[in-house]
Amino acid sequence: MPYKLWGEQMKITLNPDKEVVKTVKEGLKRTGGYCPCRIQRTEEYKCMCKEFKEQIADPDFEGFCHCMLYYKSKD
Repeated sequence: MPYKLWGEQMKITLNPDKEVVKTVKEGLKRTGGYCPCRIQRTEEYKCMCKEFKEQIADPDFEGFCHCMLYYKSKD
């Protein structure tokens, strides 16, 4: 899915490992949309979490979010 942040387009996709996606999505359902990998339930951990939003703001960042659901590629 193309994602725009401050006017720049980037490519964010789901993890290609369908088992990881299934597990994380089940966790998100169970936690009401909060990162299932975190103990705290605060707005900064609501999916798409603040940590990943900050990472994807860096044009040089390429990688997965904390829970491995999303992947941002530079291209």
